[in-house]
Amino acid sequence: MRAPAPRSSRRGTTETLTGSVLAATPGGFATEALQVAVLSLVAVAYARRAGTLRRRGRAPSPFRQAWFFGGLLILVLALASPIHTLGEERLFYAHMVQHLLIGDLAALAIVLGLNGPLLRPVLALPLLRRLRVLAHPLVALPLWTVNLFVWHLPDLYQAALADGAVHALQHGLFLTTGALMWAAVVEPLPGPVWFGTGPKALYVLVVRTAGAVLASVFIWAGSPFYPWYAAGEARSGISPLTDQTIGGLIMFVEGSVVTLVAFGWLFLSWLREAELRQRLVDSGHDPRTAARAARYGRSALARSGADPPDRT
Repeated sequence: MRAPAPRSSRRGTTETLTGSVLAATPGGFATEALQVAVLSLVAVAYARRAGTLRRRGRAPSPFRQAWFFGGLLILVLALASPIHTLGEERLFYAHMVQHLLIGDLAALAIVLGLNGPLLRPVLALPLLRRLRVLAHPLVALPLWTVNLFVWHLPDLYQAALADGAVHALQHGLFLTTGALMWAAVVEPLPGPVWFGTGPKALYVLVVRTAGAVLASVFIWAGSPFYPWYAAGEARSGISPLTDQTIGGLIMFVEGSVVTLVAFGWLFLSWLREAELRQRLVDSGHDPRTAARAARYGRSALARSGADPPDRT
């Protein structure tokens, strides 16, 4: 990826367009092919693990698997489609779409596709087992927030556009911190006892407030932050400030929609947990044990009325 051109050279439309094509074609295709190859390997590993669990009678549900593979497809769309080229070379709002696909929607879908049995081989690795603490809500939320704001500082943001390695790091951190942030809510692995439906709703509200603050900065700023896009914006017939405002609006709207969906899901989860918890208590379970079982949807335990399995 080429470094930012001087302002004067950006005014030459033909020269800039030629440079964009040369920069995006050979190296771009190679990078996209590598990204798709990595995601393909992840898909194969997931499918093999799901097959192993299926043979043991513990297969993840079709919905869970669909979420995971859907998340990988979102990543392919973000990293190996015209969205990538538009966002990298031409328009800020296209880059905003890409970052939301990577750090929010793909991260959420992938987390929804995971659970303890699927993750067990990964968590058996000592280093990754110790890093599980990063999914704690009091750790994941600050990590996600700091990562979001720091990468949108003008100097660092444009450094990512100018250097492929920095750009890859940026995307990797968006995906990782996004997955950790959502893992605290979705809980593919059991979380802290105190982090129930109410705290989760507050957590989601804090997340979306942070996103709305950054979106508002882009919407209401009086000047553009990223001159890198000047040539592409000129070719597209859009002013830099309008481009930036559209990017902020996209971020705000996407965050609002995801927040409403998350609140709806949390409300339905709360109703389900309350019903299941009461059934367990009525069948003679200890209230604390019933609450924990209901939180993680142990419906088989509720149907049988049996004591929870011994974890020792």
